[in-house]
Amino acid sequence: MLGAARRQVLLRGLCALCALVVSACGGSSALFRQYEYEEEVYLSLDGSATVYVNSSLQALNALRGTAFDTTPAARVDTAAIRAYFTSPVTRVVRVSQSRRNGRRFVHVRLDVDDIRKLGDAAPFAWSTYQFTRDGDMFKYLQTVSAPAGKDPGNAGWNGSEIVAFRLHLPSKIRYHNTRRDVGRGNILVWEQPLADRLRNVPIVYAEKGADGVLDARMDAQSILYTTLWLFGLTFATVAIVFCGVIWWVMRRGRGTATAAIE
Repeated sequence: MLGAARRQVLLRGLCALCALVVSACGGSSALFRQYEYEEEVYLSLDGSATVYVNSSLQALNALRGTAFDTTPAARVDTAAIRAYFTSPVTRVVRVSQSRRNGRRFVHVRLDVDDIRKLGDAAPFAWSTYQFTRDGDMFKYLQTVSAPAGKDPGNAGWNGSEIVAFRLHLPSKIRYHNTRRDVGRGNILVWEQPLADRLRNVPIVYAEKGADGVLDARMDAQSILYTTLWLFGLTFATVAIVFCGVIWWVMRRGRGTATAAIE
């Protein structure tokens, strides 16, 4: 049996470890966040993008008006999912599936050449996308309108489910209206409860522009370009210094040899 002092030390250590884990996850609530529907956009400055959609079949039916079989025992028709997300403006790269809380989830990766045309595809038709040059910055605006409002049946939701829109940007962010900090990796996140999204509650309220508009402004030069430029400049500086040292050593060596001959 452990002595009282040793038990107290062990208890304190466990509490400290739990606090560290919770802190690293951004608070206790972050450990159990139930994302029921997510759109995640990796945007390039030329307007092209890679888009990920992660959604339960129930949320996809309710929000986008699809009619996928949500029976827990049913197999996900990945061919039908692929067909739904394929359009003249989108190319489906991968479709996978998972299961959580008795619900089937689908995970779709697709490419789009012009983010401004993404709303032409049925899965994203509830949004309009703008991506324009504004002086020395680029401006991204996404207006999310009403969901399809289809009855999902007995979805098994308990009210903790969340809808999220994530935006990964390639350059320094100058403005955004997420009302939260920029995530590591230049990530912006807009979230709201699924119940609010189903009732078409605005995701954000007006600060600049109309309610419901996801707004982000960024530099016109990518972070990668700047990093590569700085790396090249550093490399060139090091090379010049290195060549200078070699020249100085060789010159000094010649001077020493001449003095020895004399």
